[in-house]
Amino acid sequence: MTVMGKLIVIEGLDGSGKSTQIEKLKEYLAGEQRAYRQVKFPKYDDESSALVRMYLKGELGGLDDVNTYGASIFYTVDRYASYLKDWGKDYNSDKIVVSDRYVTSNIPHQMSKLPVQEWDEYLHWCNDLEYTKIGLPKPDLVIYLDMEPEVSRRLIDQRNQGDQSKRDIHEADLNYLLKCRTAALYGAKKEGWTIISCCDGDRVYSIEEMHDKVMQVVQTVL
Repeated sequence: MTVMGKLIVIEGLDGSGKSTQIEKLKEYLAGEQRAYRQVKFPKYDDESSALVRMYLKGELGGLDDVNTYGASIFYTVDRYASYLKDWGKDYNSDKIVVSDRYVTSNIPHQMSKLPVQEWDEYLHWCNDLEYTKIGLPKPDLVIYLDMEPEVSRRLIDQRNQGDQSKRDIHEADLNYLLKCRTAALYGAKKEGWTIISCCDGDRVYSIEEMHDKVMQVVQTVL
């Protein structure tokens, strides 16, 4: 009988602190001498993400020009190729895989472009395609770091030192980010994610405060 590992996914809008919290989680796992592997999507440095990169740069058109299902498949190809040639062997050898975004990113970034009445149909399609037909592993835990889009965008601008040309087509559209958050919270409830708030009004919680919140949840699946 094959012993599977654990898959922990951290989601959130850009600027929510995903990468920082994953680094803190890795430090914890290393300190506990737990075998782990980090993955991050999209795999921008891999050929499998070519269509994703074209899409995000606007080379295929604007947000309204690329079909939601088609755009979703761009990301599916990237994840599936990565699983087959890279981290799948770690997951199937009982390691803890910590993922910065995953299939779950389709909910805020693609489902949000559809009318609300079509969201449930999209969720069924996405889960069936990626987990059933393709066979990617389902996460054991999904943590959604919930950041107010206005605060998120401010943090992105600080990270980019005010250079708006560094924004991709998602980051450049505040209305799109607002829709993403609405879709993410809807999907989180439907899919059983854990939502952790990143801020209290304009006050963003510290890295250590967020780490404590994240670890309280992670401990339940380790």
